[in-house]
Amino acid sequence: MNLDNFETMDPAMLLSIVNLKLRNDFDGKLDELAKSFDIDQQKLEAKLASAGFEFMAEIGQFR
Repeated sequence: MNLDNFETMDPAMLLSIVNLKLRNDFDGKLDELAKSFDIDQQKLEAKLASAGFEFMAEIGQFR
């Protein structure tokens, strides 16, 4: 799944995709996910925060 267009994605769909990738491919490491997909981590966090989700590093997911 490509995250190039994450800024225009539906937040619920984005949340699902990002959490799936974090769990399955990146061991909960958001910085590695952002680097792998060459996206701005702060913009990704801001997009999900605008929908009420925040990254919880201790569990490696957005909630």
